[in-house]
Amino acid sequence: MKLFIAPGDQPLLASRGLTDFDTLWALPLTAVDDANVGRGGWSQVFRLDVGAQGFYLKRQANYLIRSLRHPLGEPTVAREFRNIRRYEALAVPALEASYFAERRQGGEWQAMLLTRALDDWSELGAWLAQWPVLTPARRAALVQACGELARKLHCAGLVHGCFYPKHIFLRAEGDGFEARLIDLEKTRSAWQGQRDRVRDLEPLLRRASAWSEVDIRGFLAAYLQAAPTDTQITAWMEQLLVRRRHKETR
Repeated sequence: MKLFIAPGDQPLLASRGLTDFDTLWALPLTAVDDANVGRGGWSQVFRLDVGAQGFYLKRQANYLIRSLRHPLGEPTVAREFRNIRRYEALAVPALEASYFAERRQGGEWQAMLLTRALDDWSELGAWLAQWPVLTPARRAALVQACGELARKLHCAGLVHGCFYPKHIFLRAEGDGFEARLIDLEKTRSAWQGQRDRVRDLEPLLRRASAWSEVDIRGFLAAYLQAAPTDTQITAWMEQLLVRRRHKETR
């Protein structure tokens, strides 16, 4: 059996007997969504509170994904856990893994991933819903945090693959915001340079329909570390628009 327990969370989990696979697998918990059924198995996410610390536990059985590296498949949470560790190693802000394990049991390939809940953070989508009533300074701080997060991601040689508002979480920090990413399953290396980067950013800008041109320029200014009036920002906006039109016509 493969097993990982974050050193910082091991004492807390151990104090409640939650470092054992069988215990976590059988623990009665409240599901936060309907089970995903497919890939030959199932996957479901549950809420777990241990004292004051909240977690999300994803359980899977025979819920596999195949790749060149794993032609016979592996649990999708195995890839997600690997990417969480990859982000950590590259200093790209993202969700934190507390526990991961997988095993073969009774003809099933079972796997679990426990991550720390971002209870004091809010997804970008929630901020976009109140965009019209936010002050200009608040808007500027939010788009800057998102742009800086995208910059860190791409400078690390990665693309997220699902760079959507619901996957960007933000927390107020002084006059600005901290930002981090969740849902890392589709992360991969950026093989095609700027073309991959444009493809990664376009879904965010398409879904952030509340953003004005000023907001988008602010996002790209933080991303490119350039002035909002810089010509390269205009060039990027044109590339993103071409990509958007291409997606809309498909």
